[in-house]
Amino acid sequence: MSDPLEERVARLVCVGFPGREPDADLVSLIRRGVRSVILFARNAGDRHEVAETISRVKRLSPDPVGDPILVCVDQEGGDTIRFADGFDPPPAMRTVGLEGAWAAADTGRRLAEDLRPVGIDLDLAPVMDVDSNPANPVIGPRAFARDPAIVSACGVALIESMQAGGVAACAKHFPGHGDTDLDSHHDLPVLRHDLDRLHAVELPPFVAAIRAGVAAVMTTHVVFEAIDPGVPATMSPAAIDGLLRRTLGYGGVVISDDLEMAAIADLVETGEAAVRTVEAGVDLLLCCHLPDRQHRAIDALADAVRGGRIGERRIDDSLERLDRLFTEYVRPPRTIDSNPPHH
Repeated sequence: MSDPLEERVARLVCVGFPGREPDADLVSLIRRGVRSVILFARNAGDRHEVAETISRVKRLSPDPVGDPILVCVDQEGGDTIRFADGFDPPPAMRTVGLEGAWAAADTGRRLAEDLRPVGIDLDLAPVMDVDSNPANPVIGPRAFARDPAIVSACGVALIESMQAGGVAACAKHFPGHGDTDLDSHHDLPVLRHDLDRLHAVELPPFVAAIRAGVAAVMTTHVVFEAIDPGVPATMSPAAIDGLLRRTLGYGGVVISDDLEMAAIADLVETGEAAVRTVEAGVDLLLCCHLPDRQHRAIDALADAVRGGRIGERRIDDSLERLDRLFTEYVRPPRTIDSNPPHH
């Protein structure tokens, strides 16, 4: 018999799976209450196959229409794409940024036209980081520009046009991964800028995205010494509940970057990371690869609520934000032509 508390906290976890067919582990996680799934290149065939995979995932819900499953992907452009065969992936955002906001708006429109017909509800884009460090090993051409004003203008244009096309956008990586010289997939970067610098360079694009009504914001596994010394932003109440929610006034869904990345996984066990991330104010936790870690995140969150470490109201807050996003963007499985319009 299912546990109502586990079902509630499982909605705060977004999982990945291997291959083009939903496997037994994904079925088990959906039965526990998971309602968000992320796809990677490992899940992608050609356009028709991607549409079939998404439809199969969405049909795992016991009520695919009334209680749908969100399917998301990192389809940014350039080298950061998951779907290629039969798709229309954009160039790197640095290239888009050189052409300006009109090109970013066109990119957002084309992404929505490309992704919505196959069933994608949320594209984890655009990158709103400012490309301020030439030595950055992970952002670089994924960013629109070195100028925060250009990043803001292009990001807003892409967000507005993609969301107008029915695909939710996600501004990432808050509060800013642009000036790091380490890749948080492998290490824990630390930024020592003061708050004045952060408000001048890193934060303006996120402020612009919030004002534009971006559906989601993704956190970064970077320590900002001026915000919360020693604590990665993903697990920092000062960064998420404080800076993002209270100071910047963001009321939408906050998504963690993958908790299985080394910046977090090498620092703290997955269950504890999940609890700290929810305590920080994050609504949806990415756990993209290992089923034992995905189940552990659910177990730990349920235990934290049972033990009083996380209040029921805190879970309710995230569920309410997720419900709003689901109502606006998440669609049930459809049998439709997955071919996009001609551009």
